[in-house]
Amino acid sequence: MPQGQPSVVPDDGLTTRQRRNRPLVAVHTGTGKGKSTAAFGLALRAWNQGWPVGVFQFVKSAKWKVGEERALKVLGASGEGGTVDWHKMGEGWSWVQRDLQGDNTSNEAKALEGWEQVKRDLAAQTYRMYVLDEFAYPMHWGWIDVEEVVSVLRDRPGQQHVVITGRNAPQPLLDFADLVTEMGKVKHPMDAGQKGQRGIEW
Repeated sequence: MPQGQPSVVPDDGLTTRQRRNRPLVAVHTGTGKGKSTAAFGLALRAWNQGWPVGVFQFVKSAKWKVGEERALKVLGASGEGGTVDWHKMGEGWSWVQRDLQGDNTSNEAKALEGWEQVKRDLAAQTYRMYVLDEFAYPMHWGWIDVEEVVSVLRDRPGQQHVVITGRNAPQPLLDFADLVTEMGKVKHPMDAGQKGQRGIEW
């Protein structure tokens, strides 16, 4: 195991082992590509440890079949590692389309429904790793109260890790999270008029 040296050792009364094993909240945000991909990489590591994994997609269409979904479901059913449950909360819209649409009442209701399910699973300690994919958007749009999210995550029981992805993650969430990665775009094929393709975007 890599033995990194922390720059600060807090005076919190915890042993090194206790501090190392604290459950984390991670946020992948920014305008660059790869936020969800990195989160699914964490899901793979969790699966390998034998942890139950719950993926909650808050924006992508329920009809959109992403490669990670199939791969993780196959792995989860293999009996080799942890189990994997995949929940889709979107109705076929994206962060690009959202501002072009008029009435988002149904989309907002779906997002709230998804958040209520996450709260129930956290309370029941259903999973050891949660991927809340594109969850930053409903908070950014004001559909879900970020202060409530922070409160629920702060009070979650047990050893439950949570990773949240999406652009424009609200500042209170960033302030609370243990790990924040901002992915910046340097260059993207869409800048040259090239649309997404199989094996890269899905």
